[in-house]
Amino acid sequence: FQKPAVNRTHIVFAYAGDLWIVPRQGGDAMRLTNGVGIETSPVFSPDGSMIAFTGEYDGNTDVYVVPASGGVPKRLTYHPGQDTAIGWTPDGKQILFSSSRDSYAGFNRLFTVGLDGSLPTAVPLPMASYGSFSADGAYIAYEPLTQWQPDWKRYKGGQTMPIWIARLSDSSIEKLPREN
Repeated sequence: FQKPAVNRTHIVFAYAGDLWIVPRQGGDAMRLTNGVGIETSPVFSPDGSMIAFTGEYDGNTDVYVVPASGGVPKRLTYHPGQDTAIGWTPDGKQILFSSSRDSYAGFNRLFTVGLDGSLPTAVPLPMASYGSFSADGAYIAYEPLTQWQPDWKRYKGGQTMPIWIARLSDSSIEKLPREN
């Protein structure tokens, strides 16, 4: 049971390479996807009706969307690099994802892609791994760097990533204070 996403009424999570959904109050989980590839990183749309996720089919990792009630996943990105779903725009019309597609040195950047399958648009930041838009869409809180080793058994050191706030109108940055 990995990478859960929660909305007002349900929890969606990855298990055994598929996505599952269960009511928040408990009960039986329902399988949402059952493709031959691996589905992970589910994210509810703001209204809870859709779930964006990262799917690995045919040897490539791209962003997909599926109704929260189940159905056939729809592919939204078509790039040979890894595209990872991480969120939605506040209006629920676009999915925020991370990719190294326009990177000159392999670092990630943030992009949005519409539900209509239009071409992705870069978020005006030089590098970022994770992010979340403010409710009005004017700002984005993001992590500029990737964890160098996210899964290191019994590691006792620190890997907390800095969080920065960017104003999207002019790409100005505010670095949040941190002690470690």
